[in-house]
Order: sequence, then C-alpha cells, then structure tokens
Amino acid sequence: MNRVFDAHVHLPTRDFLVDAGGPMVEHGLQYFGTKDPFRTIDEMAKEFRAAGVTKALLLAWDAETATKRKPITNDHVAKIVADHPDLFLGVACVDPHKGAKAVDELDRAVRKLGMKGLKLHPQIQAFRPDDAKFRPLWEKVAEHKLPVVVHTGTSGLGAGSPGGDGIHLDYSRPIHLDGVAADFPDIQFLCAHAGWPWHEELLAMSLHKSNVNVDISGWLPKYLPESVLRYANSRLQDRFVFGSDYPFFDLGRCLASVREVAWKDGVLDKLLWSNAARIFRL
Repeated sequence: MNRVFDAHVHLPTRDFLVDAGGPMVEHGLQYFGTKDPFRTIDEMAKEFRAAGVTKALLLAWDAETATKRKPITNDHVAKIVADHPDLFLGVACVDPHKGAKAVDELDRAVRKLGMKGLKLHPQIQAFRPDDAKFRPLWEKVAEHKLPVVVHTGTSGLGAGSPGGDGIHLDYSRPIHLDGVAADFPDIQFLCAHAGWPWHEELLAMSLHKSNVNVDISGWLPKYLPESVLRYANSRLQDRFVFGSDYPFFDLGRCLASVREVAWKDGVLDKLLWSNAARIFRL
C-alpha cells in the first residue's frame, strides 16, 4: 500500500461550506454532485486515517475583500492541526487586497502558528498574481520559502449559476503565474486542478520551470486530459502531486480512481507521496 499525501483539503464544516463560501460553494457542491459533505473535524480525521492518508494539507481561506464573507482564519486551522498533528499540515491563507496587513498576517502565521504553506485562489479573491502591487506578498513568501497552493483553471465554485456568481475565470489562468515563478525561483507552486482548460499552458510552464508543480485535485484522476496523464507518467513525473479537493470529492473514490491508471514503475509513489513530501520538506 502506497503512502498518501493529500495536498488539497478544505474544511467539511459549516464555517467553510456555508459561512465563508455561501452561494458559490453551494453551487460548487451541486456542480460536482456532492451529497452530504458536512463532517465534524474528528469525523474527517477518522475518515482520512481509515483511507490510509499519512499527511494532508488543511487549507485556510480568506477572500473577505472580494466576497464580503467571513474567512477561515489561520488560527482556526492551526488549532485543528494542533489537535491532529500526526495527520494535518496547516496551510495559511491571506487576502492579497489587504496589502501590508496580509503580508504581516502571513509572517505571523508562519512564525507564531507554524503554518507550512500558503493557499491562494485568484478567482475568488479577485486578483492577478502577476500584478506588481502584490509583489510584497510574494517577497514574504520567498523569505519563508513557503510552497504555495494556487487555484488554476476553471472553477466548480459558482458553476451553473447566472454569471457564475460573478467569478472571473481569467484570474486563474496559469500563465498569470509564470512571471511570478520566474522572479521567485525559491517558491514551489502547486497549481491546483491541473489548470484545465488551460492545462497545456500549465504543462508548458512546468516543463520550463522546475518550481511549477501540478496538483491534480478536483478530478477523478482517470478522467484527466490525456496530455496531463501522459506528462504525469513521463517527463513531469517528479512534479505532480495528488489532492482530493475534499469535501467536494469523496476521498475514497479519488484514491480508487488514481489506482486505476496504468502508471509506470515508481510513478504512483511519487504522485501519492514523495513529490509532495519533498516540497513540504517532510
């Protein structure tokens, strides 16, 4: 049995699914056909351990400026990690529009709370990653050499609603990260959801820049585009990581699906464990 590192986990609780997410998360759950996503934290931890997950990235959430909704604070995620230190690694989130406050909060989250990475969602937070006004945030990330989980490609959030709940998909085109990855080579980027429908763009970036990685969360792996699977199984096998996008996706179903793919020798262990373990310095 392979060790498993789940690189993309949201809280299955009301404070994320309702309070922070609101209608856009409700529409996302409908889009993915997710039934009964709500769990307590202890129920989630039990589920992950039963599935054989060794480590999981637990993501904070702050899109307050763009959505006017409550964040999932870094302190809240840090408390959950402290209660389950064998399982979870905490990943901070800050709202880039909060400027110097966001930079200071990221510094605090690392130094005081022990957070191991940063999560950003350009579409929901409504920002272009390569906008020069956000450079101080990237400089702080680079100072701490934090890996960054960043949403790329389309989004299930808001999907199927009029206007997509106001979400602009273009913010999360992978190419908007390319200049940042070029300017900050010490930052490892985990580009979530394989960047579809701009997945070819993301593959080109990953071939060009060794600090650009592909997170396959948000897909049952066997349904990933052919080119994504081909590169994951060949030239880019050291730069792909597994993620479930829990609770939008069922963890057990994701793990079963990833094992249905015909991987070359050694690739599955890299995808499920060693690539993410290296990036997060386990």
